[in-house]
Amino acid sequence: MSQFEHLDLVSAADGITKKKFSSKELTEWSLNRLETVGRQFNAVFRIDHDLAISRAKALDALQASGLSMGPLHGVPLAHKDLIEVAGKEMHVGSKILKGNIAKKNAWVIDELDRAGQVNLGALHMAEFAMSPTGFNGHYGHGLNPWNPDYPCGGSSSGSGIAVAARLVFGSLGSDTGGSIRQPAFMCGITGIKPTSKRVSIDGVFPLSHTLDCVGPLAQTARDCARLLTHISRPNPDDPWCTTHPNEDYELALTGDLKGMRIGVPQDFYRENLDPEMSSALDASLEVLRARGAELVEVKVPDMLRIHEMTAIVLTAEAAQVHRKWFEQCPQDYSDQVRARIEPGFSQSGVDYVQALRARDAFIKEYLETSLGHCDALHVPVARMHTPTIAATTTGDLSTVLQSISQLTYTNRAVNYLGLPAISVPAGFSSRKMPLAFQLIGKPFAESTILKIADAYQRDTEWHKARPNI
Repeated sequence: MSQFEHLDLVSAADGITKKKFSSKELTEWSLNRLETVGRQFNAVFRIDHDLAISRAKALDALQASGLSMGPLHGVPLAHKDLIEVAGKEMHVGSKILKGNIAKKNAWVIDELDRAGQVNLGALHMAEFAMSPTGFNGHYGHGLNPWNPDYPCGGSSSGSGIAVAARLVFGSLGSDTGGSIRQPAFMCGITGIKPTSKRVSIDGVFPLSHTLDCVGPLAQTARDCARLLTHISRPNPDDPWCTTHPNEDYELALTGDLKGMRIGVPQDFYRENLDPEMSSALDASLEVLRARGAELVEVKVPDMLRIHEMTAIVLTAEAAQVHRKWFEQCPQDYSDQVRARIEPGFSQSGVDYVQALRARDAFIKEYLETSLGHCDALHVPVARMHTPTIAATTTGDLSTVLQSISQLTYTNRAVNYLGLPAISVPAGFSSRKMPLAFQLIGKPFAESTILKIADAYQRDTEWHKARPNI
């Protein structure tokens, strides 16, 4: 077999297990795709060719001896360039950290290594994870494989491109206000943001330590379930990481939604919703209803107030991360990124502490009001179509910033509330760009939203669509 574009992560792993092809064959194919298509669409930061081939050969030899590393044995993956890999450069999409060499592996890299991954390298990202479009003023924009005039979404831009273009079979990204879900939506793949600190962020460069999450992007909900299973073991050395027991998320994927209640809020989430997005959401709800789910209309609390709290926490914590560089080399930030970090320096300590203290009350209100009578919420990932790159980069800076802020309007509160959420492909617009819906779950209910997403994908083909490249 010389072409593997039709495989998802689980079928790639199964093919290696059944010896239909070797890890070396799959890795060589994937490396070639990264070198060619990956660079064409600006998905790549670093390719570790020799290490990947050596790893694949070693895993094939291990299999030949009758042993296996685990459910990801021999599968080629690559990850966002803010996740440390020992001895390798990690510049977080920035000019400032160019030449920075990681001293150790991030926790999630060690966990995936134990499960058998072949790590091919690091993927392009928005500068310091500060763009929902994939904007990078230093290294160029990530280009959407469905149409390079459009952004790929950010800030996990290379992850979205690499999975959608079938360069690798899965990728880890980070999400502080939509940075997994946004590229998943724009590139037509599946991406899950887990419950806050469900996955250890040890060895992951921070944007906002309170809001940051690490999670997978892949073709299917089942792929995401497999990856999440193998990165969500509690890390006793990470004080931010939860102690919630590890789960096998694939066990929940039965396809049966009977007895499950899905909440559909009209307020806030569906206000000013693009008609094509609305149609895609309605169609996806009918699929879920046919699968046995009960659809219930629910209310939401004061989301604008929650957004206000989210912005205070994000900007204050980002300013703390970047204070030294703002003093020493402010010229090394792109204008767009500098303008998004600067407000944090004017946040008062009182406002920041109040925003943190208010969070428990807001979580309680959201859970009671929106999730009190259902198992998950069904909402848009974005209220608008994916805009062009030109539309998000031209004009005066304040207009551009206001425009791109609309992209994460339905996403960023989830990070402040600490809830799990998943973006699921749900069709294409008249512009032939991907559409999606989002499921939001209760704390540590990743299995629930994965189950719903998987059930939907059993009856639809949108997640199987791939760009003709």
